[in-house]
Parts: sequence; structure tokens; C-alpha cells
Amino acid sequence: MEIPDKIFFKIGEVARLLEVEPYVIRYWEREFHLSPRRSRSGQRLYRRDEVERLALIKRLVHAEGYTIAGARKIVSRKGRAVQAGEAPGRDAEAHSAEPDSAGADDAWREAVRGEVEALRRLIDEARRIEP
Repeated sequence: MEIPDKIFFKIGEVARLLEVEPYVIRYWEREFHLSPRRSRSGQRLYRRDEVERLALIKRLVHAEGYTIAGARKIVSRKGRAVQAGEAPGRDAEAHSAEPDSAGADDAWREAVRGEVEALRRLIDEARRIEP
């Protein structure tokens, strides 16, 4: 899936990109504690990193067969590792929710690649803003 190069995406755009219905995205928002920004009119506005996180959730749940709880552990663990500046680790609790370790490793590698790419874009954007 190729995500267009823009700052914000409306829920309909995200739904088309991910090939899911908007109600699925709203459900994932609740389950994964996502809080997209809102326009003045109340329209959800997702940043690119949020769209990437939703794509990871879709892949974990739809393609790799994770339960919502299992996917939540992986997404949460990934977020903590990125915030701490660490490589994603594998703890026993999250491992027990994984259908197979090879698929989980692939999901982690893809998630880390996405985060690195998002950070590169932010750095490039910041360089363009600075005098």
C-alpha cells in the first residue's frame, strides 16, 4: 500500500487506502486508544504515522490472524520501544498472543521500517522549515 505524501488524511481517505469501511477504523480507534486530530467541523484528521499504525493493525488482524488483544500488545510494545528509542523487544506475554514467531518478526521489521521512514520524513520536513 502506497500512502500519499500529505500531512493529514480524512477517515474516508484512510478507509479507501486500507480497503476497510470507516466504522472499522473507528472501532480500531477505540480498541487501540488512537486519538486523531479533529478539524473545526469535527472531521477526523489522521497523520501519516497514524495511517501507518492503522495499516499495521489491519495486517496483524486480517492477514496474520492476531486477535485484537494480541495485536494491541504488539502495537503497544512497538510504541513503547519507539518512544524509549529502543529496538522492539519480545516479552513472554506478547509472545503468547502471537500465531507464529516468523510472522511476528516480519510484522515487527515492517513496523520498524515504517517508523524509521516516518522519522526521516519528519527530519526532512524540519530541515526545510529551519532557516
